[in-house]
Amino acid sequence: MPEQPTMTVDEFVAKWSAAEGGESSLSQSQFNDLCAVLGTQTPSEADEAGSGDDYAFEKRVPTGSADVWKRGCFGWEYKSPGSNLVPAYQQLLGYREGLENPPLLIVSDMKKFEIHTNFTNAPVRVIKFSLKDLRDNPGYYVRILRDAFHHPEALHPNRDPRYITQVAARQFGIVADALRAEGRDPALVARFLNRVLFCLFAESIGLFDHRDHRQRPMFDLFQGLQYMPDRAHLGLRQLFDAMARPSPQMFGTMPIRHFNGGLFDQSAPIETIRLTGDLVSILYETAELDWSRVDPSILGTLFERGLDVKRRAQSGAHFTDYDTIMRVVEPVLVHPLRDEFEQLKERCRRLPPVSSTGVEPAGPTLRIGERSGAEALIDQFHQRLAAVRVLDPACGSGNFLYVALRELKNLEQDLIDFAQAEFGMNNFVRQVGPANCLGIDNDPYAVDLTRVSLWIGDLQWSYEHGYPLRAEPILGRIDQIECRDALLELDPFGNPLPEPAEWPEAEFIIGNPPFLGSARMRRELGDEYVDAIHTAWREWVHGASDLSVYWHEAARQQIASGRASRAGLLTTQQIRGEYGRVVLQRILDTGSIFFAFSDEPWIGDGAAVRIAIVGQDSGAERTKTLDGASVRRINADLSSHADVSQAQPLPDNMNIAHMGMKPYGPFTLLPHETDEMLSAPLNVNGRPNSDVVRPFVTADDLVTGRRDRRIIDFGTERDEDIVCEYLLPYEHLRRLAKPARSSVRSLNARKYWWLFERSRPGLRASLQDLKRFIATPRVSRHRFFVWVKSDTILDSGAVAIASDDDYVFGVLSSRVHTVWSLATGTRLGAGNDPRYVHTQTFDTFPFPWELETKYNDLSTAQQGQQDRIIHIAKQLDDWRSHWLRRDQKRTITELYNEMPRAFRNRQRALNLQVLIAYGWPPNVRDDDVSDDEILERLLALNLDRASERD
Repeated sequence: MPEQPTMTVDEFVAKWSAAEGGESSLSQSQFNDLCAVLGTQTPSEADEAGSGDDYAFEKRVPTGSADVWKRGCFGWEYKSPGSNLVPAYQQLLGYREGLENPPLLIVSDMKKFEIHTNFTNAPVRVIKFSLKDLRDNPGYYVRILRDAFHHPEALHPNRDPRYITQVAARQFGIVADALRAEGRDPALVARFLNRVLFCLFAESIGLFDHRDHRQRPMFDLFQGLQYMPDRAHLGLRQLFDAMARPSPQMFGTMPIRHFNGGLFDQSAPIETIRLTGDLVSILYETAELDWSRVDPSILGTLFERGLDVKRRAQSGAHFTDYDTIMRVVEPVLVHPLRDEFEQLKERCRRLPPVSSTGVEPAGPTLRIGERSGAEALIDQFHQRLAAVRVLDPACGSGNFLYVALRELKNLEQDLIDFAQAEFGMNNFVRQVGPANCLGIDNDPYAVDLTRVSLWIGDLQWSYEHGYPLRAEPILGRIDQIECRDALLELDPFGNPLPEPAEWPEAEFIIGNPPFLGSARMRRELGDEYVDAIHTAWREWVHGASDLSVYWHEAARQQIASGRASRAGLLTTQQIRGEYGRVVLQRILDTGSIFFAFSDEPWIGDGAAVRIAIVGQDSGAERTKTLDGASVRRINADLSSHADVSQAQPLPDNMNIAHMGMKPYGPFTLLPHETDEMLSAPLNVNGRPNSDVVRPFVTADDLVTGRRDRRIIDFGTERDEDIVCEYLLPYEHLRRLAKPARSSVRSLNARKYWWLFERSRPGLRASLQDLKRFIATPRVSRHRFFVWVKSDTILDSGAVAIASDDDYVFGVLSSRVHTVWSLATGTRLGAGNDPRYVHTQTFDTFPFPWELETKYNDLSTAQQGQQDRIIHIAKQLDDWRSHWLRRDQKRTITELYNEMPRAFRNRQRALNLQVLIAYGWPPNVRDDDVSDDEILERLLALNLDRASERD
């Protein structure tokens, strides 16, 4: 059995964080210290005879020797600090037969540790942690290490908390599906299974009767009633009823403690559901799991998916784990409180000691039982922690709140340890608990799950740290998790009102608001709700913004009004775009963005997306981090370079760049349909069908070079009597497009079914006198531009630049414009591909000289520079076209991925000529100029030209 530790985790981490030296001089010393932390024997203490038969340093095997070995537990290999641990693990794999195949293979470089499971017929589970992890989460990692020394089977992959939680969620999902298939009320099913879920956890940690932790009423019930399943609901009702009432209550011969807390509410009869034999068997299997090890950071999410039929498609696909949530919780909540704690410790240590009689003692240190002025400071900080309120205004299943609660409890424990170790204070009553957490969600089931997650998380932490349970009732009420809308006030009947909802006061705001693009909001939320949101929030949030952006603005208002101090929320990449950026700029105007992750992969609602994480405060936080690196500033586009969001549209650039056209319906033609229409005789109006059967190019076609599509285009003609003169095209659309448009929301799209949904008259007018124009995909991994004939219809997935000037083409194709487009655009989709937003990018882009400047008005030097740009741009385009023609399967994406030397040389030559045109010296090299320098110069040029026109 483990004994009392003789070294604290903090002492261990402090000593070994600073340690330097080789493997042989450190490994045995660190291992002995680790044994002291765990309160377990070292090899020398356990094996006084020195036989090494069961536990030894330098355990010899035929192929070498393992640094440490303990029979039936582990083989352990050390390397010097900073070493690659892969060879160490491979070394242990070679030793394992000689080490009797221990269940664990552990490798370490003194500062990081890896535990690899080695169980027969089981997948390998790898647990990695560092000294910092051990310090920040000692309860979790000390438990893992103690299991490694004494109960390695506890680390079996099938007992991994995530595995257990996923299996439990899957089993409960099967039960929920079966009960709903019987026509049961989903809300009743969810409530019932929530109670079963909590009872299984309570049973695993011995909550039912603290005098006998072996009591297993749930396991015994399901085991005993597998062949009498029709009685299971009666037994559960009796158990739930006993848990709801003050002690003493009995369940058969078992005394049951008082739980209640609202989960077992007596205000209405506790309902249970009749179960079939199959379902009782499933619950019996589920009761066999070690529920004490469930992971509350993913528990709620997985159960929400398993029990909510709307989210079943997501089940098992993804969950937001503890480490991911900590990317929000650490900077928003943990960092400032930890800073306060460190300052408190320094202040306490600097205070002169004072005895209990009020007389300063002669010695330099306090004796046990004496008090100092530090006691008041410590008590004050303890009350500070108890008063902390953390709000998740889109709490879902409570995983963010659970992580916040655990971190607060860890900090409270560190405070207690400090006070006891340095000042002998032993009269602490732990005060941090679920009351520190506030939440809002409009789904009753999610609210229930949040409460269950917080209850389990709180009890599990106490169980892991060896603390006694709170006084009965064991579950305190968590009414501060509110079931209501977070954005809109509701009338007494639950209908949305066009008024912003009020959030409760909370120092810290965290969470993952729902992602929903403006195009889907009406379909998912309904017209009435969306109209109410737009009315309530129109002063602050543009109607085209993603739904998550509203939460960021609401958090800003909480901070600006003094009702919160810091917030960290997730959002989509859209917040960096034109409309969402308005909210980010307002955050900067009234406070600060003190940390952000600008572009992160995420899986939500079953789809991969790219997200951003934004942390805001009142401006009090001086340290700023972007994507994990320290920066001087964070701009409204979540960058740290020149703030290009300040760039102004330039008059010379206006009405040149346009989004392509949007047909919306079956307007494109198959090859045989095209042939039929183009070969038909002239129409009765004397005009050929080629007037309205035109080449069609999509963004994909720009990538592949394909130019063989055709589309029916009646331009902007709204007179059906004129349109119908083109017989075959008209009949084709009447037969296919008209029915497809009959149920669309737009009145114009229904009425003028023969026209594109977006015909872009501005684009048409801009192209009228041109034989060709420049096009680029709106979303593309590489930013490139191609020439397109002016009679071509360009799809809305691309942007048209209404210019036939090789000089414009050359500047746009250069690195200078690419850098500007990446800084002013956004990112889209799981592939993280940049999006070209022409209103933000082209309209603000300052060419080396204004576009309206005539060639003859340029200086001789400028004319030479322009001539060289044109010459190289033609070479680059010709080489690229030739490369594509040589193989029909080639794409421009492949070209830019491979960057053949000949093409790369031309691209670099173009880059240099454009840099020179902007004023860099003639001997400049592409690599000499950073992206930040380019952006600084372009922004200055933009603002200078914009001010000249004011």
